[in-house]
Amino acid sequence: MCGAELVALPEAVQRVAAVLQAQGHADMPVMLASAARTAQQAADALGVELGQIAKSIIFRRSAVAGPADDDVAVLVITAGDRRVDEAKVQALVCAPGTRLGKADAEFVKSRTGFAIGGVSPLAHAMPPVTLIDNSLLRFDAIWAAAGHPHSVFRLQPQDLVRYTAAPLADVAQATEGQAR
Repeated sequence: MCGAELVALPEAVQRVAAVLQAQGHADMPVMLASAARTAQQAADALGVELGQIAKSIIFRRSAVAGPADDDVAVLVITAGDRRVDEAKVQALVCAPGTRLGKADAEFVKSRTGFAIGGVSPLAHAMPPVTLIDNSLLRFDAIWAAAGHPHSVFRLQPQDLVRYTAAPLADVAQATEGQAR
């Protein structure tokens, strides 16, 4: 034993690990030596294809006018080699009188409990509206952030659908090879 295994995981990673354990998931979060704030950094650190990184992107759905009673997080999980088409997401999650917009770091942290660069698809502080892009289904195994920029976990796309209870949708831009 070198002592590294005695260092506690960050609290956010522990939350993700607890959800995975409750689901009976075999692969627990791992801490990477370097940060994986972007899909490319994660793919490089893991030695996997860029598309195997499940990006968790948070948008902010809010009321167009009046009180902000519809100020909720919208989580879009897509393959690392795809860009999210915001118009497609808006069409799926916005009712008349609401709009989809960018989420700033404070909004992301307050709604998810995670900092940008480490947003997990699971264990959010407040349950988001979630969509999973069907482009992830082309892989047998994918990797997702585990609540910290240095932490990830491995799973199958079908597990992601089951754990989040989120619908599959076509929410990526048609252009291949671009990443957001």
